[in-house]
Amino acid sequence: MADVDSPRDITVPATAITVLSRLPSLDRLSAGKPVTSHTSALQSRTRVNEQDIGVAEDIELSEMSRPAASRSTTATSRVPLVQGPTPKQKRLLHIHFAAVCFSFFLMGWNDGATGPLLPTIQRFYKVDFAIVSLLFLSNSIGFIVGALSNIKLSDKIGFGKTFVAATIALIIGYTVQASGPPFPLFAIGYALNGWGLAIYNAQGNMYVTSMPNSAFRLGFAHASYGTGALVVPLAATQFAQMPRWQFYYLTSLGLALINCLLLILVFRFQRYEDLLGQTGQAPIEQSAASQGSIFKRMLTLKPMHTLAFWALVYTGTEVTIGGWINTYLQGLRGAGPSAGYVSSGFWGGLTIGRVAFIWFGERRVMHAYMLIAICLEITVWRIPSLLENAIAVSLVGLFLGPMYPIAMRSAGSTIPRSLLSGAIGWVAGFGQTGSALLPFLTGTLANKFGISSLQPLLVTVMAVALCLWALVPAGQERAD
Repeated sequence: MADVDSPRDITVPATAITVLSRLPSLDRLSAGKPVTSHTSALQSRTRVNEQDIGVAEDIELSEMSRPAASRSTTATSRVPLVQGPTPKQKRLLHIHFAAVCFSFFLMGWNDGATGPLLPTIQRFYKVDFAIVSLLFLSNSIGFIVGALSNIKLSDKIGFGKTFVAATIALIIGYTVQASGPPFPLFAIGYALNGWGLAIYNAQGNMYVTSMPNSAFRLGFAHASYGTGALVVPLAATQFAQMPRWQFYYLTSLGLALINCLLLILVFRFQRYEDLLGQTGQAPIEQSAASQGSIFKRMLTLKPMHTLAFWALVYTGTEVTIGGWINTYLQGLRGAGPSAGYVSSGFWGGLTIGRVAFIWFGERRVMHAYMLIAICLEITVWRIPSLLENAIAVSLVGLFLGPMYPIAMRSAGSTIPRSLLSGAIGWVAGFGQTGSALLPFLTGTLANKFGISSLQPLLVTVMAVALCLWALVPAGQERAD
């Protein structure tokens, strides 16, 4: 049996050696007491007083407070270095963002065309206000179905394939409309377009919200939407005065084909998580519960539902102004077909507002924007001047412009990123219900009371939007 007092080779960290050297020796601890066994010797080594423990703690703290350069290089090498995206990843991120912006441009191009074409569609199909407003309803039904199916499609086939599927729906819809079919088929074309645009809205907003500097990028992306809606009346108004007005949809078809090719080349049918990694962004950490019950988890998000009701009123207001202002000016202010250019003024104001005004806060300033827009809308209602009305409508667009990007930014800061695509799709789809209800309600009221009922309705719903925004939760750090 080996002698218990024989020395042993033990590797001890430097810090531990320093501590042990300051502790009382075995001889001092056991003075006058013979060491009878290995066990008693080990026990005597552990009997240190409180003063010795304090000394050891002081030594440990001083070791921790030393500069990093003087510590062990082994410990330092274990700390991972946080690196930003490489120049190649940044370029790829810009390309992805540009592709999303072009998709938003196509969304605006689609939405901005209805207003200038609406009187021509009404005359061509010989339908009244109530029947022609069914186009808005058809578009919104497609949008709602698209928003709901986006959740399943995004999970099953991924971001890239879902985006391309949405574009194919637009291609089919524009092909149907360009043929000048019977009114029911023409309305079905609107439904197909709505389905595709719902997925554009959800996927595009979700991807841009996850990018660095998302507040600016969201404003720019939605300004792209406004740009599309700004320029399309310039083309649609010209086609509206031609016998073959439906050939306008061939231009939309061409843009959809270009966008389809662009999305295939840029995103290459890849999933959202893979695209994040390629651009140097943090991946999404999915839990088992989130993969199996995404929709159930979404239904528990109170911020999502509040934003959805606000979006319903806001989107309805936006589409009602852009869709009916041309008819209003022709009916009450004596304007001709060129009144379609007033729609361009509205969408142009919307575009500028989304770039220029998004910097001025995200909460209380929204109330100021809506109050100013309400006052301007009252002037359109009460002042019988075509020039004043055209200017006021453009300014209404200016102050309405930054609201939707700010709302999407609020969603990005309050909703977990793993649920963001589905949640934004739900908010957009629910909001699109307003783009059917309000224009359809406008057509019904116009049938009964005349087109003069447009402005009182708009002022009322804008006041409702003002109240609803007060209920939207303030942005905070989301829990992913």
